[in-house]
Amino acid sequence: QVQLVESGGGLVQPGGSLRLSCVASGGSFSNDFMMWYRQAPGKRREWVATMRFGGFPSYVDSVRGRFTTSRDNAKNTVYLQMNNLRPEDTGDYYCNDGLSVWGQGTKVTVSS
Repeated sequence: QVQLVESGGGLVQPGGSLRLSCVASGGSFSNDFMMWYRQAPGKRREWVATMRFGGFPSYVDSVRGRFTTSRDNAKNTVYLQMNNLRPEDTGDYYCNDGLSVWGQGTKVTVSS
C-alpha cells in the first residue's frame, strides 16, 4: 500500500522559506492530483493547494503568490515551496491525494 510521507518542516523567521516534500512510499502516486492541507494549533484542517498532474495548480487565497507546487516524477515526490512565510502559516502540513490515509504531517513554525 502506498503511504504518503511529508517532510521538510521546521522553524523559520517571518519572510523566510521552506520546501516541503511529499513522497509516495511503497509505490507511485495513486491519483492524478495531490492536495496540501495544514492545521494550525487549535484550528480545523484547511486546504492549501492542489497540484494537478498535467494541469494548473490552485491555491487558497492566503498563500497564492507565495506558495508553489511542483513534482519530481523520478522520485515520486511532490513539493510545496513556501516563500515569504508569515506567522499565520504556522501549522502541521499534510499531503493527500484523496485516496490515501493521512500521514504524520510535517510541522512548520514561523516565528521570530
